[in-house]
Amino acid sequence: MLFKSAPIRFGSLRVRPPLSAPGMAIGLLGGSFNPPHEGHRLITEIALRRLRLHQLWWVVTPGNPLKSHDGLASLEMRLALSRALVPDNRVTITAFERAMPQPITVATLAVLKRRFPHVRFVWLMGADNLATIHRWHLWRDIFATFPIAVVNRPGFHLKALSAPAAHAFARHRLPEQEAPLLAYKSAPAWVFLTGPLSELSSTQLRDQNNVHTA
Repeated sequence: MLFKSAPIRFGSLRVRPPLSAPGMAIGLLGGSFNPPHEGHRLITEIALRRLRLHQLWWVVTPGNPLKSHDGLASLEMRLALSRALVPDNRVTITAFERAMPQPITVATLAVLKRRFPHVRFVWLMGADNLATIHRWHLWRDIFATFPIAVVNRPGFHLKALSAPAAHAFARHRLPEQEAPLLAYKSAPAWVFLTGPLSELSSTQLRDQNNVHTA
């Protein structure tokens, strides 16, 4: 049950997510992917293996409402770079949020929950996002919509697990060894995944490119 009234009114017929079948376990990795990098691919590989997902969707957003759009590459370019980086047939690169009037996480998840009631979705995010998700719009509704898998990031282990969201949903956290069961749990439920870490970030790569082209 959602804590507030999530904006399911955004479930317009113009929004066309990828196809799926009832009973499938599908991971959702959202972001601007500006640019996509090995860190994104590492999260994808960890999630597919540890959560035993059938598919994983990269939900490439038109633009993060919490970030400046200065330096944001075109959506078409980011989609092309993402597909080139991850040629795994279990991974679908999609930009269905561009048909939404408000491409924010809580609205996206509400649309998918309404459109695919029999699919087992898991929202994926890095530990850096868990550390700040309490600033997101209707963040408690995000936890209440689908189970969440948090993948550790360098320097964020303690920050993430001591953040307001981690405390608010502490009793809903699964032991890491139960990660394969996460997709079949009712929300709220979440797990913190440790393993190989990547130091890369999209911001770092953009800064490096700016230095090289200056």
